[in-house]
Amino acid sequence: MKSDRRRTGDVVVIGIGNPFRRDDGVGPAVADRLRAQRLPGVRLAVSTGETTALIELWAGARLAVVVDTLRTEPPTPGRIHRLSVVEPQEPATDQAAEIDTDFGEAVELARVLGLLPDRLVLFAVEASDVGFGPGLTPAVAAAAGRIAAEIANQVAAAA
Repeated sequence: MKSDRRRTGDVVVIGIGNPFRRDDGVGPAVADRLRAQRLPGVRLAVSTGETTALIELWAGARLAVVVDTLRTEPPTPGRIHRLSVVEPQEPATDQAAEIDTDFGEAVELARVLGLLPDRLVLFAVEASDVGFGPGLTPAVAAAAGRIAAEIANQVAAAA
């Protein structure tokens, strides 16, 4: 069920994470890189990933891009996983990978409420270090640069 809300036609990029927890700050780092590019028609936001906050940020968007950290065992730091949400299904029970459960809950709740954006893309980056302290590890910093470049290219191509 699509929302009756009027689409704003905009793009929103939501960086999930805490920049003071090392690689957990990849989402805010991507948002910062894009902010420096001043992309027209793109709203940038940083979030803790809480369910209702995510829905509020992406509601009414034509495209929402979410960037978050992924913890896997064993990890391959900096590896990027890309997922497009078309028809959300039951969450996978694979315990080898962990993305914040609030994202899955937000997608499902937004689907039920008709508040999903027209397109929703998740970039999840495998983390190496989520301990206390600022700064991304080199592999995750490189991934943040690749994601920011891909988002900028997609936005430019869609304009």
